Amino acid sequence: MAVRPVNMVEGEFYHVYNRGTDKRLMFRDNTDYQRFIKLLYISNSVARVNVRDILRKNNELYAYKRGATLVSIGAYCLMPNHFHLLITPVVEGGVSTFMHRLCTGYSMYFNKRYNRTGTLLEGPFKSSWVDNDIYLKYLYAYIHLNPLHVWKREDTDEEITDADTLEFLKSYTYSSLPDYLKVPRSENIIINPEPFPQYFETVSDQVSELKEWLLLHEEQELIK
Repeated sequence: MAVRPVNMVEGEFYHVYNRGTDKRLMFRDNTDYQRFIKLLYISNSVARVNVRDILRKNNELYAYKRGATLVSIGAYCLMPNHFHLLITPVVEGGVSTFMHRLCTGYSMYFNKRYNRTGTLLEGPFKSSWVDNDIYLKYLYAYIHLNPLHVWKREDTDEEITDADTLEFLKSYTYSSLPDYLKVPRSENIIINPEPFPQYFETVSDQVSELKEWLLLHEEQELIK
């Protein structure tokens, strides 16, 4: 894992992540997940934003014209007690501004909803600099395979196939993988894969790559 440069620069890619303090839950139900996902969209704007005002005035949030963005999001995944983002800055200081808005906005929402005080997240966000293609491809898989941690199946004698696993990942709505697999949904506007290398030109390419990483996961426990 490469050490993050002091200044995150345009044209470079970064794995950004954080977790709940003491590994506590960040997301307790679908409403929490959806609020964070909405903030991924709203907070990513060069213009100043008033989250409460935007949410109140826009029934179709993802049709809201936010203007120029601070970062491009290539992938994301939310888990019960942490989140992962794969991003590249669009403007100088874009990552720091975006992450401050995102994490502050969500923490304020969470504390108000659950009548709590104190820190929600485990300190400032953490990040690693993606310095080569192998690591970048690994992160696409790592981020999108993370939901396998929360996949709970009833005891069954039937073999769990790759098709079963991929169907679960495709249906996990708190991740950007459904967008890469062309599942129609309004949240697909959150990601902007254009600045990232186009490793996979088709859905079939995506699925083939995921199957390879699934095999590696089974052999080496890719996801931690």
